[in-house]
Amino acid sequence: MSEFTDVCALDDINLDTGVCALVNGQQVAIFRPAAGGVLFAVGNFDPIGEANVLSRGLISDIKGQLTVASPLYKQHFVLASGECLEDDSVSIPTFKVKVEGKRVLVAA
Repeated sequence: MSEFTDVCALDDINLDTGVCALVNGQQVAIFRPAAGGVLFAVGNFDPIGEANVLSRGLISDIKGQLTVASPLYKQHFVLASGECLEDDSVSIPTFKVKVEGKRVLVAA
């Protein structure tokens, strides 16, 4: 079981944006959508663009699913599951994330 790592203050993540953190040697993108008040953590590596850029992607709601659009080729990854909406053979890892006090913690 992965331990949670303190990565930043909740206020360090603006609404509807993401940040990147190094958690146990891997880059993790943490998103704070304005809708729902829930945080999401996914791998920062875009498997199609082959670059660590997903934390810079745009959050959107597609058919009721919160997604992040890669800033490179614009594929949409579902934040809750990591699946790619444009190519079901591609996905990104998801991680547990929680808030304790005003700190964001990620298990990776």
